[in-house]
Amino acid sequence: MNVKVEKKENSKVEIEFTMSKEQFNEELEKAYRQNAKKFKVPGFRAGMVPRAVVEQTYGEGVLYEFVIENTVDDAYRNAVIEKELEVVSRPELDIKQIGKDKDFIFVVNVCVKPEAKVKDYKGIEVKKASVRVTKKDVDAEIEKVREKNARIVTVEDRALKNGDISVIDFEGFVDGVAFEGGKGENFELTIGSGQFIPGFEDQMVGMKKDEERDVNVKFPEEYHAKELAGKDATFKVVLHEIKEKILPEIDDEFAKDVSEFDTLEDYKKDLNKKVKAEKEAQAKAQKEQEAIDKFIEKVEVTIPEEMIDAEVDKMVDEMNANLSYQGLNIDQYLQYIGISLEDYKKEMRDQAQKRIKLNLGLEFISKEEKVEVSDEEIDTKIKELAAQYGNKDDDSLLKNENARNYMKEQLAQEKTLKIITDNVVEK
Repeated sequence: MNVKVEKKENSKVEIEFTMSKEQFNEELEKAYRQNAKKFKVPGFRAGMVPRAVVEQTYGEGVLYEFVIENTVDDAYRNAVIEKELEVVSRPELDIKQIGKDKDFIFVVNVCVKPEAKVKDYKGIEVKKASVRVTKKDVDAEIEKVREKNARIVTVEDRALKNGDISVIDFEGFVDGVAFEGGKGENFELTIGSGQFIPGFEDQMVGMKKDEERDVNVKFPEEYHAKELAGKDATFKVVLHEIKEKILPEIDDEFAKDVSEFDTLEDYKKDLNKKVKAEKEAQAKAQKEQEAIDKFIEKVEVTIPEEMIDAEVDKMVDEMNANLSYQGLNIDQYLQYIGISLEDYKKEMRDQAQKRIKLNLGLEFISKEEKVEVSDEEIDTKIKELAAQYGNKDDDSLLKNENARNYMKEQLAQEKTLKIITDNVVEK
């Protein structure tokens, strides 16, 4: 089979295949023999209908579909390998010519990976983040620990106030009709947490145990349940219990209870070190992300729409896989946030384009900088990941070609990113 590759605009490639009429006729005969038993003609036993009768009864083109199924896919895959094409879109088949005593000509249109260029990728300027630790930072950490160590006590002798934990029954109505999802029993709601619709918790302040009260609110215009968005609602609320959170005093005893230190002063010094380490880690991550964002802007490449489509589909699959760990799927998630799959994909296109530009830009720099990954580095990384996920059979992974190729790409990308971030200029 003759194969001709023609490059088009925007990374599109046309692969034209020509099968001689002699070979095509051979394929027709093969298709007839393989499928003879499928053809039923009165007067002939199954599998014994002559080819000429089959074509006369079912039409001359009855065997063409079998030939296409038997030859097109293999021809396409072999051409991609032989011509070293990095295909990034689904192939589109176009039959140009097919018929008895004719060459069989078909065309496959695909998009291949575009080549990117990046200028001035060293010396990218980013804003220097402060890692200074203030008294306010340390006090905030202490408050978090106080919250974790708070005692919850039931209150009997006063009304509900901001900061209390209320135990309530509630049921919501719109235009006097109860709506789905608007009912709860023995629900714990912290007043002032902002967990419920704006205005709900404020109107509960001052309630006493066993009191019933109507709470009137308006659902936000952007509420996730579209049938309730912007609607006025009334919730019938019954307060069963009031709980108060008692925070521990901040003193040496508190330090002893929550840490290995005997004094509050020593505990604060340790917190200072920890907060500083956290800020340094955050600053490093912030620097790297800002550098990556600015690097993406420097990548010069024209990305075919088909490649963006494929990346969006990949991102949807990744999202679906992540949701499965929570017992959900993408359809349930989209229904919850009130958006269609089509609109969700549209929103993902910008992010997909950035991911593609980043990967293509890194590939360019990897070649420019001659980044290499040794077999020893691949072995080490595979063993680390196997140990991390409790996979004791790391020998099979070490010998798995797909696993090795994937790890090689990941390590090369990490090394290339490091070239960018190591040469960042902080200002």
